[in-house]
Amino acid sequence: MNRFTIPRDIYYGENALDVLKTIEGKKAALVIGGTSLKKNGNLARIEGLLAEAGIQTRVIDGISTEPSVEMVMDGTKVLQEFQPDWVIGIGGGSPMDAAKAMWVFYEHPELTFEQAAVPFTMPRLRAKAKFIGIPTTSGTAAEISNLSVILDEKTGIKYPLADFELTPDLAIIDPSMVSDMPKQVTAYSGMDAMTHTIEAYVAKPRTLFTDALAIEGAAILKNDLVASYKGDLKARENVHYAQAMAGMAFANAVLGNVHSLAHKSGPTFDVPHGCANAIYLPYVIQFNRTVVADRYATIAKRLGLSGTTNDELTDALVEFIRDLNRAMEIPLTLKDYGVTEEKFLEHVDKMAANAITDPCTGTNPRETSVEEMKKLYEAAFYGQDVTF
Repeated sequence: MNRFTIPRDIYYGENALDVLKTIEGKKAALVIGGTSLKKNGNLARIEGLLAEAGIQTRVIDGISTEPSVEMVMDGTKVLQEFQPDWVIGIGGGSPMDAAKAMWVFYEHPELTFEQAAVPFTMPRLRAKAKFIGIPTTSGTAAEISNLSVILDEKTGIKYPLADFELTPDLAIIDPSMVSDMPKQVTAYSGMDAMTHTIEAYVAKPRTLFTDALAIEGAAILKNDLVASYKGDLKARENVHYAQAMAGMAFANAVLGNVHSLAHKSGPTFDVPHGCANAIYLPYVIQFNRTVVADRYATIAKRLGLSGTTNDELTDALVEFIRDLNRAMEIPLTLKDYGVTEEKFLEHVDKMAANAITDPCTGTNPRETSVEEMKKLYEAAFYGQDVTF
């Protein structure tokens, strides 16, 4: 038996934020990142719409870096004091992930972080509050997904909290929220979305539903991502919707080794998540091609890439990803990003061991050993094609 779970309601398009005027409740906690939401007026706009609904608000801000256990626990204290019946994550993946985790510990203060981090064992939520996700970047799909990725600052490891209970009740995908997105954020978040489409399409738990969303999301990204990067607002709107489609796919099909590699190396080398995914994706495609070349070939055909055999089409897909990176000034290797060989060699064994335990590794289409994970890191550092 398969399962497909997405938010109960998804509002998208021009003025989608206006749905906030219609929600019922008394209090809403707004979890946001840095100052941009305040400067561009969107926070005031959201607070105004909630005020029209008679809802009092409290802002939890400062989630401008990878959300940590400490940030989550500090925010949970605010929720326990304020007692909201809505928790609203507004921003990129970091604020929304932090908001989800705060929501968990608000509902269940007795839980330890270690208990919450065991995949798909989450106790029931919504006894105290419901959740709304409002993205201000186009990539993470945290407004759609059942995941919350939190950094344990003591170990430097990212832990994905994963459970269908974490699926938001309401997603609001308003293109006005990304109209002033910086070019680098557009590039990194867009490649995060592209990675979601490709990994979901080949992941072990894939289904007919997730396949359709993943491959069509990839097609939109192929057509519009670079144009969005260059400032085309219609293309940016399309990318904003495509990343949500990718989110619906990966929230149900899960992901693979690209995300495992990124989760464990991003904090170590201070590489933004979307950038790390963009670097690792070609190497993981090469690694997985021994078992899912036909799937990669199908994606390549849908994207209009050249080739007649599965191998030719898979090669074309790898080169397409590298061309996307080049077009948006994303480095092709960890070394090009600025990671030194000394630091890489110092951490690679530990990262490989930790990546094996990441939940995304279990759904990668090809079984992976610690040694193979290390070789993937090495390939992505030195820029060597994967042939093992």
